[in-house]
Amino acid sequence: MTVLEDVTFVVAGSIRRQYILPPSGAPLLDAPGGSALYACGGLLTWSSEVGLLARVGEDYPRTWLRDLGARGIDTSGVEILPNSIDLRDFIAYDAEYDVSRGSPVSQFARRQLPFPKALLGYQPPADPQEDLRRPESLSPTVSEVPGYYRDARAVHLCPLDFVSHHQLATSFKAFGVTTVTLDPAAGYMVPAFLQDLRVVLSSLTAFLPSEGKLRSLFWGQTNDLWEMLESIGSYGCEVVVVKRGPLGQAVYDVKGRHRWEIPAYPARPVDPTGAGDAFSGGFLAGYKRTYDPLEAALHGNVSASLKIEGTGAFYALGVLEGLAEARLDSLRDLVREI
Repeated sequence: MTVLEDVTFVVAGSIRRQYILPPSGAPLLDAPGGSALYACGGLLTWSSEVGLLARVGEDYPRTWLRDLGARGIDTSGVEILPNSIDLRDFIAYDAEYDVSRGSPVSQFARRQLPFPKALLGYQPPADPQEDLRRPESLSPTVSEVPGYYRDARAVHLCPLDFVSHHQLATSFKAFGVTTVTLDPAAGYMVPAFLQDLRVVLSSLTAFLPSEGKLRSLFWGQTNDLWEMLESIGSYGCEVVVVKRGPLGQAVYDVKGRHRWEIPAYPARPVDPTGAGDAFSGGFLAGYKRTYDPLEAALHGNVSASLKIEGTGAFYALGVLEGLAEARLDSLRDLVREI
């Protein structure tokens, strides 16, 4: 395990072994991925000193954990469970960058690529569990948080089950962490959970759902996106950002009652996997850098734009020096206040 002397940020989420077929170009076969790593990639575009909170099985490659340490990620918060766990995650995209349906075998055959033996027996994830108020086995727990992670300045919670989000958000706030951001899981973004969600929202600095998740939460109540943002803001969080994919982001500053629309940076898309998580990581870094919700969202926007131009959780860390700052400067002129 890699241990840093100081951890400024903590990212909690899932780690996966990813197999990705992008719309064009070479596939990514058995590489480190998952929401937590994409968020770390987006954050490391701007800052460092990040601790990782996640769970893996005993068969997870130790070399991958060492590689994370070489990138400046503290891995002492990664709990290695005493059994093998299937962490495979297969994603294929069509020419429009939408997820392509079909079995892995048919997807590889369609592209005239040899089928990797490592994907034999792969089954896509099952539908969300029926009992949404029971923690999932791979969600990190409060008891697994290293002591010095409790002194972090900022924490981002990637999509997890509702119980784990509730426990982690309220616990980090109780530890004295001043900035907590959260990207909700689709499974509990339904009208029946709106009342429960209020308790979690009161512990947050920023709530970062996708537009699809937010509309699902308010299904049958309103179609007005800004009305949804204001409703979420009334439950206690300071900032609400809706991630809208190629449309960019809608940002609501609750205290100042500011509304902004930010277009997506005109990047050259290659692989959209993890763009939303990269945004969240960039947002967290930008917020602690400026304490300004608009600037934070701009940082996240740039992190996402860099991520989609290549494949892999840490693609953005290999781009030309100064590119992120240059994109940040140009993007500021495109913001529109509503």
